[in-house]
Parts: sequence; C-alpha cells; structure tokens
Amino acid sequence: MVALVVPGLDAMAHRLIQPPGAPLVDFALPAGEAALVPPDSVSWRVFRNPVAMFVGGVAAVILELAEPAVRSGVWDHSGFRSDPARRLRRTGLAAMVTVYGAASVAEKMIAGVVGMHERVQGTTSDGQPYRANDVRLLTWVQVTAGYGFLEAYARHVRPVPQGARDRFYAEGAPAARLYGALGAPASEAEVRALFEAQRDRLEPSPIIFEFLDIMKGAPVLPAFLRPLQRLLVRAAVELVPPWVRERLQLGRAHGLRGWEARLVSGAGALADRIVLRSSPATQACRRLGLPEDYLLRERPFAQA
Repeated sequence: MVALVVPGLDAMAHRLIQPPGAPLVDFALPAGEAALVPPDSVSWRVFRNPVAMFVGGVAAVILELAEPAVRSGVWDHSGFRSDPARRLRRTGLAAMVTVYGAASVAEKMIAGVVGMHERVQGTTSDGQPYRANDVRLLTWVQVTAGYGFLEAYARHVRPVPQGARDRFYAEGAPAARLYGALGAPASEAEVRALFEAQRDRLEPSPIIFEFLDIMKGAPVLPAFLRPLQRLLVRAAVELVPPWVRERLQLGRAHGLRGWEARLVSGAGALADRIVLRSSPATQACRRLGLPEDYLLRERPFAQA
C-alpha cells in the first residue's frame, strides 16, 4: 500500500513548492552548509510533511485575510486571484528555503522578499494606509504561518508536546528578524497573547470565501489527489481558532465531518512515515551528510 502512494505524495511535495517556470532550488547545495534551523529541530520535522504544509498554509492565509491591511496587501498586490496555485507554491518554496535551505541561500532569498515588500503599499477599503514592511503586519504574517503549520501537524500527523511547541516558535526567531517581523512570538503563550491583541482588528470579508473557493479548485495537487484537496481546504478552516471562525462567519458547513477528519489525518500520518526523495527535507539531509531517513530514525520531539 505504502509503495503505491509514495510516488503520489512525492509528486505532491514537489508541486507544493515548485512554481512552473521558476528556477529549481537545489536544497542539496552547497554541500555541508548549515541552515538557519538545525536538523534536530522541531521545525525540520513539522515542515517535511506535505499534508501539514498544505493544510497549515491555507489556514495561515485565512488568518492573514482576516486582518484588513494584510488582506489588502495580499489581494491587491499578489497573484492569488489570477494564479493561486503559483502564488501558493511561491509561498511554500519560501518557507522551505527558510527552514531547509543553506543559510546563505535563505538569507539571499529573504533579502529579496524584503526588497519586494518595500514597494508594496496602499490603502485598505476603509481608507487606512498600509505598508507591507510594517513590523506589525509582518509579525501577524509570521505568527499565522507558524500557527498554521504547527497546528496542522499536531492535529493531522502526531501530537506535539508543550515544550516542543514552544521550541518550534523559538526556532523561527532568526528568520523572523531577517524578514523584519521583530515582534514575532517565541513561545505558544506569546502566540496566544498576540491573537488576543488582534481580536478587535480581525473581520469577515467576501475575499475569504473567494479564496476558499479558489483553493478548492485550483490545480495545486496532482490530478488524482484533487478530491483530497477539497478536504484539505476544509481541514484548514477547522484549524482557525473557534472565536475567529465565528467572527469570520465560517460555520460548520465549511469544516470537516468526522470521517473526513480521519481521512486527512490518515494521509498526514502516512506522509510522515515515508521518505520523499524530492522533498527539501531529504535534499537538505543529503547536503549535511545525514542519511535520507534521518528524520525518521528517532521519534520526533523525543528531546523536547
């Protein structure tokens, strides 16, 4: 059974991060160069799972779109509406380079993103000016991404104990500083505090429902996995904190039924037990002279 689905999951992992026509990033080079995050980290285990990455990435965007200034920046200055699959893959590639790429490669890529953000500014629908490089907005994007990926892994792959959850957020601090997210939380308690501080700013928008409709049908996954894609989008809605879902008017119809949740979790658990040779995690292990199955040799978070 596993042998039959490995090629599909490998193709899924590749498609999630490689925009068509973009230069291919070789995570196996330069040989021996460390990443911003070490291989024994919680992050290396969380980010290697393509199911958690898809579900967590969509959940993060829902939370981003709930903040009016971030929503305007994302929707007015990116390709989500015209080419959502390419935009999602670019975001996934940036996340993978940040975690698994050689430090010099990651720093160069992040500098390019920061430079691009410098040119993004505008006015929200209610007349409030915004800049993409505003520390407050960058911090919200950083925390929603971390929250989405960690919660997707914990819910649909395997439980993550409290100590490991705090470590995960702390591991993101170096990259957060490079991106300019100087207020990024370094523990789960700080994440909860930031969500609470945003309570009065998060608001519903038709754009959120448009985004979800787009993601259900966009050609992100290989064709034979498209039926699963709709379930993964619904799983992403389930990750949004209940009070935020209520505020965004994302009722029960947008979430998962019991059997659907079990199916998503089965796919996530399966993806965590196999080596996907084209994945950034596997390539990064080769770069550092580690076995391809290094991340499977010990139970994740044993040292947390």
